[in-house]
Amino acid sequence: MDGLVVVDKPSGWTSHDVVARMRRIFGQKRVGHAGTLDPDATGILLVGLGRATRLLKYVQETGKVYEGVVSFGIATDTLDAAGVELQREPMSFARADLESAKSRFIGDIEQIPPMVSAIKIGGKRLHELAREGIEVERPPRPVHISSIEISDFQDGPFPTAAITVACGSGTYIRTLAADLGTALGGYAHLQSLRRTFVGTFGLAEAHSLEAIEADPPACTLSPASMVRDLASIALDPPQSAVVRHGGVFALDALPIGDTEGPFALLDGDELIAVYERRGSGLKASVVVALPVESP
Repeated sequence: MDGLVVVDKPSGWTSHDVVARMRRIFGQKRVGHAGTLDPDATGILLVGLGRATRLLKYVQETGKVYEGVVSFGIATDTLDAAGVELQREPMSFARADLESAKSRFIGDIEQIPPMVSAIKIGGKRLHELAREGIEVERPPRPVHISSIEISDFQDGPFPTAAITVACGSGTYIRTLAADLGTALGGYAHLQSLRRTFVGTFGLAEAHSLEAIEADPPACTLSPASMVRDLASIALDPPQSAVVRHGGVFALDALPIGDTEGPFALLDGDELIAVYERRGSGLKASVVVALPVESP
């Protein structure tokens, strides 16, 4: 089966665990995911099946929305509630102070990845080094945060705040939580996290693992849905035949106008391929549909 499953990942599961479960449910090996979620986090995990796994890169880089709870006054070694407590010191600030502090983190900023992240330094993933008790210097990485909304604030010696963050790919919400604590003169860690959107895929389209296992086809979206936010081009039969074989087009051969692309090329409702501008032509980046056999 080729397509996309929008999983509502439960707490306690790694993204790899979910992929392994999907392989068993669908009885196929070619399964992948876009956008890793930490084990304790819940919410949207996009899982690609079959030939559609090659389309995951087009949803990987889309914007994300998270809902989380930040606990102030306590620092942990993982920057979230799963870690070992390192420091504890009461903090006193008002909601208005938090509203002011959050403004420093909206827009294009830099973050230092946490040691428990999946990025590689020196050929080894940071979380692997962390398990060995090794901490290495991490260069800051550019990220973009569109908005931070505070939906609830509980004051006291160890305040908590419920936040909703809209951000670009690669943003670490646990790092944002810790940085908010630092900006307010103390410590903080991420108490809980739920991803509610990846691109335009939200919880309304998500399914629990139990629901997916009960009826896998009903929980599977078409490959075309994976690139529904790309510019699309309707192909006529001759063009479709060329695209199925990965043929190259001149820039003026398809109605792309001034759009930069990438472009989803469709034969009716079927996604045939994704093409991109390359030099003076349009070339296949991913061909999903198989060639049609001649009678």
